[in-house]
Amino acid sequence: MKTGHVTLRGAALATVIVLGATACGSGDDSSSTANPKVTVILGTASDSFYNTLGCGAKAEGKKLGATVDVQGATTFDPATQTPILTSTVAKKPNAIVIAPTDSKALGTPLKQAAEAGIKIVTADTGLDDTSFVSSAVSSNNVEGGAEAARTLAELVGEKGKIVIIGGTPGVTTADQRIKGFETEIKKYPDITFVGVQPSTPSGGVVEAARLTAASLSKDPDLAGIFSISTPASDGANNAIKDAGKVGKIKVVGFDAGPAQVEQLKKGTVQALIAQKAEEIGAQAVQQAVNAIQGKKVTKSIGTSFVSITAANLGDANVSKYVYRSTC
Repeated sequence: MKTGHVTLRGAALATVIVLGATACGSGDDSSSTANPKVTVILGTASDSFYNTLGCGAKAEGKKLGATVDVQGATTFDPATQTPILTSTVAKKPNAIVIAPTDSKALGTPLKQAAEAGIKIVTADTGLDDTSFVSSAVSSNNVEGGAEAARTLAELVGEKGKIVIIGGTPGVTTADQRIKGFETEIKKYPDITFVGVQPSTPSGGVVEAARLTAASLSKDPDLAGIFSISTPASDGANNAIKDAGKVGKIKVVGFDAGPAQVEQLKKGTVQALIAQKAEEIGAQAVQQAVNAIQGKKVTKSIGTSFVSITAANLGDANVSKYVYRSTC
């Protein structure tokens, strides 16, 4: 068994990583900076991770005296997120906090918003071009993927075939988790990584179930699955139940919404890698307000993870990181 990582009984991984503090902002003392308006655009409003992020953003805004409006499309897709961004820019908030659904497609309209004087902060997902971004707040997704690999390797006894379900190419969080997983899993010579079954932006649970079923058909001796998001976990859960392989195939899921926790309790999923969603939302609003008020901002903030299992779910220091649907 590999050492030097969070075991199945472990809790928090690394502490918060903060990089590159810089000064930013105009220093304007107008009423708009004293009572700033921040719009938060979620990756999707139908996901408990993003809802929890939004809760953290609202709570931080209240502390800072900022008006925080949270928006989000029903699907994680640039085609549905872009109209919300366009509408938001027309309302001229002081800052936009956004989880871009595509690292390239959202770049141009966000750069135009920045050129119009709106401060831009990314939360969770990011952009290829960050030259106009005041701050980027996100989990360290490369390390999250690596932790998923270590955890899954332990669950399968460091041998057998494993696959990744989900992950849309061009979404920074997915790309980084896959990178971290692929690099780490190479350290286990008796594990065969059969590859990634990528998803489309709006594929959701149904697509993830289909991808999982196809993987089970192709590799009936599959030992483990890393499901890269909440829809991927839900889809994998459904396919594993339909195949009658609950408990036989070990699953590590990324994110910890209410549905995923129920899967953990029932034994369909053996471990969850939870992000500190509320903290991401709070940090993003803090940086947005700092940028508006001309205070020092931190260019890049990375938050850590918590590994959740059935064994440690009852620990209050762990369960507080389970996502919620409402504030």
